[in-house]
Amino acid sequence: MSDIVCRWLNQEVKLSKTVSPKALEKDFSNGFLLGELLYKHELQDDFGQFSEGRVSNAKINNFSRLEPTFQILGIQFDQNVAQNIMSEKHGSITKLLYQLYIALQKKKKSGLTGAAMQNMKSLAPAKLQSMKTEIFRESLKSVVPEQTDLNLKWVSEMFHAWFKQMEEKINRVQFENVQKIQKLQEEQRMQDLEKNRLGKRRQHEMMAKIQAAILQIPKALPNRTLRTIERHKMLMKKKEAEDVVNEIKKFEMLIKKEIEAKDGVSKVPITSQTTADLLSTYSDEEYMKKIQKRLAEDTLAREQREKRRRKLLLDQLIAHEAQEEAYREEQLINRLMRQSQQERRIAVQLMHVRHEKEVLWQNRVFREKQYEERRLRDFQDALDREAALARQAKIEYEEQAQKEIEIHERIAAERAQARYKKHHSMCAEILDHIIDFSTKVAEYRNLTHNLIPVKIMRDWKELFFSGKPIYEQASIDHLPSRFTSEQLVELSKRNLLDDNDYEEYKNFTGEWTLPEEMADSVLPPNNNILGHVIRMVNEKVHPPNPISVERQIPSFSTKGCMLGKTCSGKTSCLKILEEAFNIEILSIDTLVQDAIKAFLINETATEKLVEMPEKEDTEKESQEAQKTASVIRIHAPKEAQEEGDELAKSQSSQDIKITLSNRAQLGAKCEKLLKKGRSIPDVLLIQIMVDAINQVPEEKGWILDGFPMTINQAKLLEEALTIVHPNHQESGGKSSKKSTLVYDPTTPKEPPPPPPALDFAMLLDITDTMVLNRVMRERKSPAESSFGLNAKSPNLYDEDQAKAELLRDQIQHRILGFLDNWPELEKWFSEKQDILIKVNAEVDKRALATKVQEYFIAELREKEAKAKKKLEEEEEAERKRKEENPSPPPPAPSPPLVIPEEEKELEPPPKETKGKGGKGKAAGIGKGMKGEAPPKGKGKGSDKKTQGKKSPEEETAPPPPGPPPIKPGSEEWVYVDQPLPQVIPQYLVPFWDTIESSYINTIKAILRQIREERHIVFYYLHDIRLNYKEFLQRPDQKQEFVSQWQTDFNNLPEDLWDDEETKAELHQRVNDLRDRLWDICDTRKDEAEQERADIINETWLQDHLGILMNHFFSLMQVELTRFQDTKKLLQDYYRGMEGKIPMEISKRGGTRVPLVDLEEDYVPEMSSKIPIVPRRAPSPDGMISKRKVFPKRGRTDNCIDSVELKYEADEKIVMTVWQNANSAVNHIVNTEIHLRKVEEEKEKPDETKEKSPQQAAKGKKKKLEGKKKEEDKKRGKSLPMSPETPLVTLTPEEQEDLERTTELKSKIKEEYLTALQCEAQATQFRLELIKLKALAHMEELLGRAIDVYKLMDKWLGARYLAEMASVEKLTEVAHYHIETSTRIQNELVLSGDEFFINGDVNVFPNPIPPVRPPPVEKEKNTCLTIQQLNTLRKEFMEMAPRGYLGNKQFTDILYDLVTMNLGTNHLPEAWLHLTLLELQEITALLIVNSEFVDWRKFLLVVSQPWPLPSEEELLKTLKRFKKIDEAGKGKVTLEQYKQVGLWFTGDIDIKTPEDPHEPLPYNRPEHLIKFFFELFADFQKNPPELDYFQMLLYFACHPNPVEGVYRALSLAIGTHVFRKVETPVPVIEHVKNASYTDTATIEELPEVIEEVKEEKEKILVPEFLNKESISIPTLLKVFQGIKESQDNHRFFEEEKIENTFYEFFKKVYQVIGSKNLEPVELAALLKHPFVQDLILTYKEYKLPNLKGILHRIDQLLGLNEADLKIN
Repeated sequence: MSDIVCRWLNQEVKLSKTVSPKALEKDFSNGFLLGELLYKHELQDDFGQFSEGRVSNAKINNFSRLEPTFQILGIQFDQNVAQNIMSEKHGSITKLLYQLYIALQKKKKSGLTGAAMQNMKSLAPAKLQSMKTEIFRESLKSVVPEQTDLNLKWVSEMFHAWFKQMEEKINRVQFENVQKIQKLQEEQRMQDLEKNRLGKRRQHEMMAKIQAAILQIPKALPNRTLRTIERHKMLMKKKEAEDVVNEIKKFEMLIKKEIEAKDGVSKVPITSQTTADLLSTYSDEEYMKKIQKRLAEDTLAREQREKRRRKLLLDQLIAHEAQEEAYREEQLINRLMRQSQQERRIAVQLMHVRHEKEVLWQNRVFREKQYEERRLRDFQDALDREAALARQAKIEYEEQAQKEIEIHERIAAERAQARYKKHHSMCAEILDHIIDFSTKVAEYRNLTHNLIPVKIMRDWKELFFSGKPIYEQASIDHLPSRFTSEQLVELSKRNLLDDNDYEEYKNFTGEWTLPEEMADSVLPPNNNILGHVIRMVNEKVHPPNPISVERQIPSFSTKGCMLGKTCSGKTSCLKILEEAFNIEILSIDTLVQDAIKAFLINETATEKLVEMPEKEDTEKESQEAQKTASVIRIHAPKEAQEEGDELAKSQSSQDIKITLSNRAQLGAKCEKLLKKGRSIPDVLLIQIMVDAINQVPEEKGWILDGFPMTINQAKLLEEALTIVHPNHQESGGKSSKKSTLVYDPTTPKEPPPPPPALDFAMLLDITDTMVLNRVMRERKSPAESSFGLNAKSPNLYDEDQAKAELLRDQIQHRILGFLDNWPELEKWFSEKQDILIKVNAEVDKRALATKVQEYFIAELREKEAKAKKKLEEEEEAERKRKEENPSPPPPAPSPPLVIPEEEKELEPPPKETKGKGGKGKAAGIGKGMKGEAPPKGKGKGSDKKTQGKKSPEEETAPPPPGPPPIKPGSEEWVYVDQPLPQVIPQYLVPFWDTIESSYINTIKAILRQIREERHIVFYYLHDIRLNYKEFLQRPDQKQEFVSQWQTDFNNLPEDLWDDEETKAELHQRVNDLRDRLWDICDTRKDEAEQERADIINETWLQDHLGILMNHFFSLMQVELTRFQDTKKLLQDYYRGMEGKIPMEISKRGGTRVPLVDLEEDYVPEMSSKIPIVPRRAPSPDGMISKRKVFPKRGRTDNCIDSVELKYEADEKIVMTVWQNANSAVNHIVNTEIHLRKVEEEKEKPDETKEKSPQQAAKGKKKKLEGKKKEEDKKRGKSLPMSPETPLVTLTPEEQEDLERTTELKSKIKEEYLTALQCEAQATQFRLELIKLKALAHMEELLGRAIDVYKLMDKWLGARYLAEMASVEKLTEVAHYHIETSTRIQNELVLSGDEFFINGDVNVFPNPIPPVRPPPVEKEKNTCLTIQQLNTLRKEFMEMAPRGYLGNKQFTDILYDLVTMNLGTNHLPEAWLHLTLLELQEITALLIVNSEFVDWRKFLLVVSQPWPLPSEEELLKTLKRFKKIDEAGKGKVTLEQYKQVGLWFTGDIDIKTPEDPHEPLPYNRPEHLIKFFFELFADFQKNPPELDYFQMLLYFACHPNPVEGVYRALSLAIGTHVFRKVETPVPVIEHVKNASYTDTATIEELPEVIEEVKEEKEKILVPEFLNKESISIPTLLKVFQGIKESQDNHRFFEEEKIENTFYEFFKKVYQVIGSKNLEPVELAALLKHPFVQDLILTYKEYKLPNLKGILHRIDQLLGLNEADLKIN
């Protein structure tokens, strides 16, 4: 059932904590999760008051609130159930949850809420239920123990546990002391044994020296009889008996010494010694002596007891007599003082009363003492309880602090890991891009023959610096409806390259830099008139919104914010600043609480609505403005209008309105959000903060405490205080939209950015560890103060504790939140606003406050200095303005043009090219319009005449010389700004947007196609180069002819080799073969030339050059289309100003640039839509001169000449198309000038007529009729004036209006034509640039193609010459063999252009070489050969399979081999000269710690030389063996052994002798490796197996025995054993292992005297090293102690070998602490004295040095040989 309930809670309900069946009772013991469960089912509305703690108060609070809800659901819930749940009784919570699950399912089916279920009950049961709830709460308090009692109980339990630990510790210390005593005793025994062992060793050495000095003569064996044998047995038994007696005596002496030592050191008996051990050692005589001694002691004790008994009886008798004497005296006194009966009664009564008084007094005193003791005891208990609680609180604080630090470290590690992963991914991505870039460069170097174009390299760099992959990720030829991530990357790459290409094209940079032909040309200036037109049209359609930089708040003295992590000291420093400088501290938490409190108390605000007298005036002015100016519209915000309407209504009703204050309204919103469990949004927080700032007095500054906390809050606060959006400067609205093609230099400047709202932002920098320490300190301080005498009230303490717990729970989230948000805030305050101040807060409170005050005072002074400087600047500007304008100028006559006020106020910005624009325009137009200069001059003259007709006086007077006329578009030019119909701007704005977008997108698409076309041509040239190279290397049939000739030549009979006629015939055949091969070479050359010609004449390259030409023609078409569309826009704009109807768009659609026809047949039908130019290749006869771009060749190449002819034809096409486009632009400009001139001449007759109002109304109609008539006639200016209209004299006002109109039309015409000519000049400039770039591009690609064709020709020639040279070499070889009369044994190979003789292939077989004899090893002085070693191994294996021989037997074997003839095959010749004494010396060197000789070690020593392995080499070899031994048996076969090998190999450089009959040199290392396997392997198993660990132990031997032991221990643990020698190693003679006899026990080891201690080596092992464990079996493999009784015989192999060190190691392991003999650390083992002594005295790992003996033999042999030579 628990699993079902847990699944329901975790998956369906989804509690905040995941519950498990094992911890179900513990998780629900405090009732918090039950409240959350009911809250999720909308039954527990007061869940916010539940506590998650596990203290008693929290449990009582939670279960008291749960009881009514359970009663509503009908679930039985009383104090017993609650007690069971709180005490975590098994099954209690499961039963309750099952009942709760059933009740909730019923509720879900019924669809009732908790409130509805409660309302369904009647009032009386509800009241009864509330009473029951109160009773339940009180009873629950009585059932649940208080938290203080629980804490006290926990403290007492902790003290009990501590007391038990101390008792255990004391017992353990006592036990360790006992063990130390035993250890000392054992060490003493070991020292005594060592002493005896040293004595025996000296005795044996002395005997050995004596025996060596005596000449032993072998005697014949006596002929033993039965009597002698019996007599010998009796003598042996007698000797054994005497030895036993002597040993018993020695043992008794040792026991006496031990008893005396025990009595002297300590009286503590040895518990491990048993009675049986003691009794088994005493003799009968000693036992009798002890019995006698014990009887004597008993007799003495009996006598002493008798003396004591007599003395006691005497003392008792004396005491009895004294008692009797006292009794007699008392009787006498009573008789003397006898009174009457009445007196006695009265005395008794008085004594009784006195006794009662004394008893009462004593009782009262005793009661007072009890009270005092109880008070003292209670006070002491209270103090102890408070001290225990304080200690407990301190422990909890430390634990909690450690947990918080661990959590923070884990989070910091996770953040560091995430940061590392991010950086790693970035670096990996950059590295991938670098590799892609490098491979792409290498690929294109191969494609372009190491000549990568600059443009392609620039594109790759752009992609690389932008982080885009260079290689294509996905295809985007056919764009799908949904893009993949790879396709999106490709689209972004394409857009990036398109934008770069367009910027280069637009700015004449990069690939579109002006060529040398246009180096002297001036760049086309900006069309200022067109820019002005675009700006004006946009402003009329989208009026700009003025940006107000006025502040909403008054200017305060100081404004700032203080930021930092929690507990960094912000609040403390701000309190000090508030007291010192009288500033306002604003904390967002406090402000939110105050706002909610203001709402709860219904805080109101009284507002007086003042009437606005200016309302009527503003309304009248707005009506007049709407009537007079229809174009200028005033858009009032809807919010302002609504506020105005409400204001008017409120004024009519009442003047004073009482509403909730702004703070209360904001508090209501906050409370509403908090009740719903939501967080307060940033906008609402900013409103609360701004409202609080507005309440601060103007002369008082303010500082924000810990606000803003996020970048969004910072931006919203900046916007609220400055009324300027932070992103307004980066991205404007529709009104700030600017054209990318042209710009207006008269555009008003944007207002400067306002200063930041805050004067400073101070950061108190502190580390996370310091924050955690301060939080824990703050949590500790209220806990400590609560236990003191001056404790706070319970309510205040609970509040402080709740705040501390809340801060502790949230500290990690606050730190993380600050770390996440601070980088953006730091960038905002430091880079964007430059107001950040960083202060190190890891100091004490006083130092931090001092630092903050210093920074604050510095900010105050800086602000005062800025204010003074600004005031001085304003005064200086006002003074200069008064000096420049001392008196107002006289009013000038109003100009006829209506100039908006905005343009008057704006100052034109400085322009770099002030006068160049006009000059450039005039020069450009003069060049492009050959015969149009005179009409332009006439037009200017007419304009001057019309401008001069202002008054009759001015007409008669000659014009005074004045400044030159102002050019249209210059800075001094005043643009025409007549009202336009609203329809025209609304039409022109989208029209210009279409022109601009179409122009940009089309150019990007064309440049993309040009870029891709270049890549295609490069790949094509690379492919044809590779294909042609493969074609040149195609196979031929020359080798067949060569092979056939060689076969015939070798098959020639031998008797004809020297015949001259035969040689002549053979020479002729060779010449015929050469001619045939040359014919094949000529044929292949002709085929290669034809292939090259086919490649050159292929139309692919010409077709793609035609496509490239069409792309450049499309660029010309785009420029021409833009010019035509711009002309249409200007024409419609200025005709609208003149009040004329825009002209209709012609059906022809403008001028079209023709494209090249790529098809063979010319299709004239297509010319109706897009004109097509036929592409015909010119004849070679028409070529007069070559172009300069192609270098001169030594010989004529018709294929390349045809390519150059085609290029010249294409060049002519490009020039023709460019001339046509240029002529079209000139024609459009001339046509427009001519039309303007015709319109002027047409309007001249109408100027002299009197225009009545009715005629003026019909003016447009007459103009249209006049246009239709002009079309029928050739010249419109020759129309006669109508005689019907009489001449009427004009009034001065009408004359002035007429002159103003004429002047306006002239200015419009001049402005329009200048803009059109400027645009034409720019178009012609770009057309010329496109023409030159097209030719250069074609030349580049064609030049690359010609280079490829020349390279192909070069390959062809080199190949042909190489083939001819190879044929010549073949001919020379053939002639040589013919002349020398020798066969050609090896194969002649003629492969392509190479000729060689293949030595691997023989035409006829070689003679069989002789068989080389096997290698034989030679004897070298005293070194044994491998064969001799194997012979000795086999003999020793038969005699002693286990490897041990007696020393005497070993000496006899060697002596037999030396003296008899057996040694000729077993030992070298030098060994046969060894004497018996030298053999005994060799045997003595091989005997170590026993009387046996290890013959394997002997063979290992005499097999030298071989490289002595180091410890590292041994460990590596062991690891290799363990790796191949997967089963872990410790043994390997021969195959595995060969795979692993040893530390040296058999691979040596062996020089092969030239004589095939001579054997190869002998490889001794290889045979040695095999011999070592045979030496140590077990051949009784099939296949033989080798114990590699035992073998490596033999190789661990070292000349220094201690070093050898450490090498063996390193092999045992598998790693290096670290040791540190404190004193140098003394020379210690080895001790036989025979002293470790069976008769001795561990307790009987002798003491070690101080003299031996001083001589021995002290080994110190560092504690942090040698932590590897080692077991006793492994240790016994290292230290092998074999008993003397195990001598060598034929049954030696079947006996069980017993190691004498087992018992010692067992005791050592128990002393160290391994009771069950489990493995222990090597460091602890090396510290034990027994192990240290064993390492120093163990000599089994000493490598014997036989070189001295063998060296003497070599010297003797050398002397003998010298003597023989002399004789």
